[in-house]
Amino acid sequence: MPERRAALRLKGVSKVFGGVKALDHVDFEVLEGEVHCLAGENGCGKSTLIKIVTGVYRPESAEAFELFGESLDSITPVQARARGVSVIWQDLALFPNMSVAENIAFDEMVGLRPRGVDYRGMKARAAAVLARLGVSLDLDARLETLPIAQCQVVAIARALMNEARLIFMDEPTASLTQSETDRLLEIVRRLSADGVAIVFVSHRLAEVLDIASRVTVVRDGKLVGVYPTTGMTQARLGELMTGHVLTDEVAARDMGAAPAVFEARGLTLPGQFEDIDLTVRQGEVVGLIGLLGAGRTELAHAMMGMSRPVRGEMRLYGQPYDPASIREAIAQGMAYVSEDRLHLGLLQKQSIADNAAIAVLDRLLDRFGLISNPAKTGLIESWIEPLGIRMGPPENAISTLSGGNQQKVVLAKWLATQPRLLILDSPTVGVDVGARAGIFRIVRDLAAQGLAILLISDEVTEVFHNADRVLHMAHGRIAGEYDPRQTSVHALEEAIYE
Repeated sequence: MPERRAALRLKGVSKVFGGVKALDHVDFEVLEGEVHCLAGENGCGKSTLIKIVTGVYRPESAEAFELFGESLDSITPVQARARGVSVIWQDLALFPNMSVAENIAFDEMVGLRPRGVDYRGMKARAAAVLARLGVSLDLDARLETLPIAQCQVVAIARALMNEARLIFMDEPTASLTQSETDRLLEIVRRLSADGVAIVFVSHRLAEVLDIASRVTVVRDGKLVGVYPTTGMTQARLGELMTGHVLTDEVAARDMGAAPAVFEARGLTLPGQFEDIDLTVRQGEVVGLIGLLGAGRTELAHAMMGMSRPVRGEMRLYGQPYDPASIREAIAQGMAYVSEDRLHLGLLQKQSIADNAAIAVLDRLLDRFGLISNPAKTGLIESWIEPLGIRMGPPENAISTLSGGNQQKVVLAKWLATQPRLLILDSPTVGVDVGARAGIFRIVRDLAAQGLAILLISDEVTEVFHNADRVLHMAHGRIAGEYDPRQTSVHALEEAIYE
């Protein structure tokens, strides 16, 4: 086969923010038609590197910066796009109130003089791009009506409409089911075969090894190395990213003798879930897994008083439990870490301390009935060491923290309420492999202290290695129960994805 040329070549790139080196003499190369993974923990410098390539940041120094053989001193976002560089960020940056065709063709319309829109031509071009991806979508459908997997396709199609030759994909599968992920990876392979260079950023190491030919690992702003994925294992890649060995031990214990904290019998909410029997015992971690749409989050909402079941009963420590609101659920000892950390778990414009204290403000009042700033700051400081939160001053905005540390602040917020049952709904979405290990160490420590935990996830390995029991939920019902000590990851995957 002919040797492929480099779509991108960086050498000795450095970037400094406030005296801190976000990137320290990093080399990075991607070949035309290659799927290349950029791997590292949150805060390692991946986003900074992408923003340098796309012209958002200008490096302090670079020995070489080449795009498709062209040597550059610097680049602007407009110049990067004109040269075929595109980024599909995790939030997609699409317009939910516009149609599929309008979203795909949006960039080519920007900057044109006011004139009538050629909707027929726009739809024809959008359809041609989707055909290149082997996908058919309703071009008139408003984007807000589409599932996230189809929105991902729209974002890719928009990049191709701009004649992208180098596409960065930031956590493209974080919110997808396994079947949706498989379809997206097929699209990535199709693009690669068409000569498009893809830089794939993902915390799901299994799919990294599946889709990429090489992986560049960055740690603390420095290049660890560039490795072929052939022969690479998830464990080895995790070690390279974090700098220490990650264990995959099964943590399951027999908790059958522990007192029941939460019980549900015959719990039903038509269209969401039906005949749910669930017990979570003191000190037990119960894993609840299933494909998106199985009813897991809807069940959590009912447990938190955010919706009302029409049949069945719930009990908390043996007493009838029927919360009319989330406030009432919290007052009775329930806590819920939402799967949507950015929109439901945190107030992005508020400080770290404000976010940690928001669920217990009534406990932080001074003698005048005002919120005590020292008490608020003391609250977050009391959780820094137990949860291993890496942060600056508590007055800093929560948005200054990495995804893993933001998630730990969410945990601190709910643990401050002194809950009896903690519901963790997909707690590691968008969190890197090292931070995931830290979060699950915290989960096991909390369980050892007697806290009952319901761990909801769509990743089999998460519940298999961290839960005492695993419940499989499908089509709104509990379809099976598994003991990790008596089954295998493979058997659990077969049951869920069959």
